[in-house]
Amino acid sequence: MATGFCLQRSANGTLKRIQGSSQKHCCLVPSRRVRLAPMAAASTASAPTEEATPKLWGGRFTGKVDPLMEKFNASLPLDKRMWAEDIRGSQAYAKALAKAGILTAEEAVEICDGLDQVADEWASGSFIIKAGDEDIHTANERRLTELVGPVGGKLHTGRSRNDQVATDTRLWLYNELLTIRASLQELITVAVNRAEAEADVLMPGFTHLQQAQTVRWGHWLMSHASAWQRDDMRLRDLLPRVATLPLGSGALAGNPFLVDRQYIARELGMIGGVCPNSMDAVSDRDFVAESLFFASLHLVHLSRWAEDLIIYSSGLFGFVQCSDAYATGSSLMPQKKNPDALELIRGKGGKLQGNLAGVMAVLKGTPTTYNKDFQECWELMFDSVDALHDCIRIATGVLSTIKINPDRMMKGLSADMLATDLAEYLVRKGVPFRETHHISGAAVKMAEDKGVPLNTLTVADLQSIHPLFGDDVVKVWDFAASADARDTEGGASKRSLLQQVQKMRTYLAAEQAAQQQ
Repeated sequence: MATGFCLQRSANGTLKRIQGSSQKHCCLVPSRRVRLAPMAAASTASAPTEEATPKLWGGRFTGKVDPLMEKFNASLPLDKRMWAEDIRGSQAYAKALAKAGILTAEEAVEICDGLDQVADEWASGSFIIKAGDEDIHTANERRLTELVGPVGGKLHTGRSRNDQVATDTRLWLYNELLTIRASLQELITVAVNRAEAEADVLMPGFTHLQQAQTVRWGHWLMSHASAWQRDDMRLRDLLPRVATLPLGSGALAGNPFLVDRQYIARELGMIGGVCPNSMDAVSDRDFVAESLFFASLHLVHLSRWAEDLIIYSSGLFGFVQCSDAYATGSSLMPQKKNPDALELIRGKGGKLQGNLAGVMAVLKGTPTTYNKDFQECWELMFDSVDALHDCIRIATGVLSTIKINPDRMMKGLSADMLATDLAEYLVRKGVPFRETHHISGAAVKMAEDKGVPLNTLTVADLQSIHPLFGDDVVKVWDFAASADARDTEGGASKRSLLQQVQKMRTYLAAEQAAQQQ
């Protein structure tokens, strides 16, 4: 059963709020937002019917619109994705009109009831698009009026499509970002769990794609989890700016019927409150640009992670092997196993940067308040959000199922990677690091000249370079000890790694608890 509240007018004419009423709809609107699955693209009529819908703006115009202009102007193929948000916003607005005395309680109930029927048609795929339904607002209002009669025409009182479309877009995007954030936190959790479970696995760390120092596989995992954590923080900070209410701003100058905008914001779960200026409210698309920046930067981070794994999964490395579920083969070479999922994530990272640039280019030349140019932002926004959903879920699947080869990782460690440890050995004996750096370099040169690994030089060989080398120098040639020597906060030691894991778990638990409030 739906939960929420009703508006009813009492005997003295005041509106009463009735929580959880069992009466038929009674202008019942969910008090908590529920994410609805996107409607299948083909669920409505594939082409508009012959019967034309009167234009919401048609009174001033007498001539017919060029059919090409109809198609050029229409946004319904795109914005029908926001049908649920358009209906939710309209139900909240009807209740606000009733609260302001513009609608009777009975009219508000009738409108909300009719909008529920419209929602049922969209959800079931039975909504019929008609010629003239140029956008989701027109289509929903046209169908509402068909269902409830002339009272449906009162819904748009004081409202413009300018504030309506901004509200729909914010509601839709906010809802999607909440889902994306949950998926992102799941990805981080997978990384954290693997980092802890595989904390003993050593591997080479790279700079300039050259073997550099010994690290742990878990340390590498947490390096990417740390970037994803910043993305999660960035998204958390963004959400209130997305969930800010434009409705009640009218076309640009505000609403003359004194609707309670704070009330509407509460009804719609707009955690950022109301837009403070009506002109800016219908003009602002910063929240789209910011969301696409978040998406673009997160895909930069996923792309770098994917690139690492593409390299590590190559035959020359063999550190990891992707699950068959996320790889494909070659049509010519039977031996090939290609990391297509990772490559596509890397590729989509570039596309999302292009989408962000496209939105910024659309916005930069628009004068203050609403302009039809904004319509061009939707395709870029929808594409970026869809790609972001897919990439995060695919990345989670890859990371959950990827197999590691600890033996190959160990073989990737070479003695020359301990040259810094050799320098640090002498630092602990009081030799300045600038000197020990040159001394260690001389030892590397000696090993190269002899054609032997660095760790096979004898104590006598090393003492010929510097007298403070002693028998205990052999302890330097321990890869695990090298990693564990980096025991500062955030370092590659096992203790530090497990501390990073615990900190990340604490962060996730706190954020998830806050989201439930």
